[in-house]
Amino acid sequence: MKKAGILSAVAIVLAALLVLITNGGRSEPAQMADGLSLEVHFLDVGQADCALVLCEGEALLVDGGNREDSSLLYSYLRDHSVTYLNHIVATHPHEDHIGGLQAAIAAAGVGDVYSPVSESDNGFFVSLKRRLDDGGIPLVVPSVGDSFSVGGAKATFLGPTRVSDEENNNSLVFRLDYGDVSFLFTGDAETAEENDILESGANLKCTVLKVGHHGSAGSSGYAFLRAAAPDYAVISTEDNSRYGHPHEAALSRLGDAGAAIYRTDKCGTIVFRSDGAVLTVETEKGAVEQSEASAENGGETPMYIGNVSSGVYHRPDCRSLPAEHNRINFYSLEEALNAGYRPCGFCKPGG
Repeated sequence: MKKAGILSAVAIVLAALLVLITNGGRSEPAQMADGLSLEVHFLDVGQADCALVLCEGEALLVDGGNREDSSLLYSYLRDHSVTYLNHIVATHPHEDHIGGLQAAIAAAGVGDVYSPVSESDNGFFVSLKRRLDDGGIPLVVPSVGDSFSVGGAKATFLGPTRVSDEENNNSLVFRLDYGDVSFLFTGDAETAEENDILESGANLKCTVLKVGHHGSAGSSGYAFLRAAAPDYAVISTEDNSRYGHPHEAALSRLGDAGAAIYRTDKCGTIVFRSDGAVLTVETEKGAVEQSEASAENGGETPMYIGNVSSGVYHRPDCRSLPAEHNRINFYSLEEALNAGYRPCGFCKPGG
């Protein structure tokens, strides 16, 4: 090799070393499409939960699926050039949420791990805690209101607001805000925790809701959905779930809330991208369910239309109907009243 060629090669090596030194020895996630600085990947891990957030060169992992998902998670991180996870949120110590996290730690460096508990009898948590201790990775038990950043996005913990005897209702619940776009992550929170968070006065309004407990009947209550008013709802579950997830009751409530429903069992991996204003979504299989409620009601026209923001229900011909994105359909007076709605003063429905 000529002397000039040798000098060029040396310069390239030195430049690469300089990049590694300035980045603390870690490489950055792969570049995203122009103008779309936030990506949220909901991985298809069957009857489990796992989401990867990439924003402006930083990365957050929310849960890690079952242990059997370890290989998939390891490969997904490597395929997307993620060699450093600034944060991991382990929503609660059940295998279907933390079973694959050790594979993530093997694939990438980790800044810190958030968990609702510092100790647990769960064997997967004990093993994970040992791995964190061995690697000197901090385990943080956050309080309501604590926050952290992922690039230009801000994550804020909303729950749990109190300790519950039921681990699902000790799930870490947090919102991720990026410009005008927001994601609400709920772990396996059920209506008891949802109601606690509602009573705390937390801002639940979101663009995308990661549906609690895989779409179980005991999650995604009307009051919670009214406050969240999501445009999109993501359900992480397996095909022909042995638990019956997602349950028809939850699907009906989500459909009534007007959310476009994306399910990993039908869509595969789901990826949202945003510049903080515009949001796009891409699915592995392309299947989307936007009309679960109308399908389950046989195409029946709703008797009353509720305003998600005000909690008022109207006749379908009322002059004060809310905008389409702010509507929830009721197919009986009882349904509207059970959801906590009050009658409109103009059209006086149900009277």
